[in-house]
Amino acid sequence: MTTALVTGGAGYLGSLLADRLRALDYTVRIFDIADSPEADICDPAAIAAACEGVDIVFHNVAQVPLARNNELFWRVNRDGTRNLLVACEARRVRKVVYTSSSAIYGVPASNPVTEETVPAPREEYGRAKLAGEQLCREFAARGLDVSIVRPRTIMGPGRLGIFQVLFEWIFEGKNIPVLNGGRNRYQFVHGDDLVEALILAANHSGSDDFNCGAREFGTMREVLERVCAHAATGSRVKSLPMWLITPVMTAASALRLSPLAPYHTLMYGRSMYFDITKAERILNWRPRYSNDQMFLQTYDWYVANREAILHSTHASPHRSPLKQRALSLLHWFF
Repeated sequence: MTTALVTGGAGYLGSLLADRLRALDYTVRIFDIADSPEADICDPAAIAAACEGVDIVFHNVAQVPLARNNELFWRVNRDGTRNLLVACEARRVRKVVYTSSSAIYGVPASNPVTEETVPAPREEYGRAKLAGEQLCREFAARGLDVSIVRPRTIMGPGRLGIFQVLFEWIFEGKNIPVLNGGRNRYQFVHGDDLVEALILAANHSGSDDFNCGAREFGTMREVLERVCAHAATGSRVKSLPMWLITPVMTAASALRLSPLAPYHTLMYGRSMYFDITKAERILNWRPRYSNDQMFLQTYDWYVANREAILHSTHASPHRSPLKQRALSLLHWFF
């Protein structure tokens, strides 16, 4: 029986992955500081012990943009990744799958983004995730089998964070802002589809990298209008000028008056989407969900579980509600 270690296994993606692996009869170990204070990726001895006797490691531990802590971005996302790779190399782990981020590309000069697009991160989270990728390549050159999977923005039932604010506004019938008409094409990926990509990458021999996102997607305005129509609460999508709102959002984030991180303010209103043909061709990966399907499914899940969600204190930022703070002031503009 194959033994898999899932770092970050208490988070949104990690928990989905662990459940799927168990359904496939893997023996699953979880390494997550949210479950146990001793499971700290920054502790070389702790991660070394966790890797003992493991066949495959899925590395999902990360300080996400919502953390807005530059020191932790580097200590966890780069240095913690180094600790993991050292442990995997020493214990001859058969395969490592590193979950990276589309933030390594910053604001792409053109779309679609491919695996050949030169990374150009624009903020510290993206730079730290890119440093983690570079470490993966260094260890791969020494013989460790490491694959890198870069997801577009993840969506699906249970995914909260900034999406909880969006869904709460729609539930309350408030208008939803887009920038410059919402004409930007923006791709998401369903959590279940991403889990399948990670498992396929784990069973692919040889170090490689794969960009993963929905096959069917459109503009930000299109997907938000469909959710508003589906919810039938009176919410409407309203356009705001990027030149006015982006500096306000950036300042509010810098002053910690908004829950949004620099990456969120950087990308909202801009187009970004992956060419996923490499993952389809090499891994035989087939994403099942379109942007519309995943948003409607997740909104319905949110409404069904809203009361419990609003009182949740889960440690994972992507599985908890956010305090809107100054973000709620956006409604002054429309």
